[in-house]
Amino acid sequence: MTPAYGDVPFSELLHHPAATARRLDAVRALRLRRRDAGDLALIRADQLEQDSTVVGFTARLLAGLLRTENTAALRQALPDALPWSVFLPEDDVDLMLGELVDTARGAAALENLAPIALLLAQWRHSAEVHADPALHAILTRDPDGDLGPVPNPPSEPSDRPDSGR
Repeated sequence: MTPAYGDVPFSELLHHPAATARRLDAVRALRLRRRDAGDLALIRADQLEQDSTVVGFTARLLAGLLRTENTAALRQALPDALPWSVFLPEDDVDLMLGELVDTARGAAALENLAPIALLLAQWRHSAEVHADPALHAILTRDPDGDLGPVPNPPSEPSDRPDSGR
């Protein structure tokens, strides 16, 4: 079986671009490690297009399953895909599935997966709160009365001539 990812220093791509690119024949993608910045990925264009096709298909499939009242099957499979989802209340699971489908469809149309990753991180944080009774109590406790209007943050002098001051 071909490994999914290779791992090379970014300098290898700079010093030996053709040899580094040929390594994509043996792996799906290369992680280019950088010392002073985030790592990069080198992937063949056809692989990127295949990945986009799969993401689009998956988003449409999820949406279709939810539209045809197959939410029971999705709910049953959800703990396998997102183990932390077991800590969410039932109503939140339904809300998360709806948001996930809408976000996945939009992200696939834009060919940008970042919104899906953000949504999953947000729901995971919600599950973390529900999993910790003490934290849940603190965050859901009603304040003692109305705390009043929130003041505007203090304004800072602006260097811009059109700041209106």
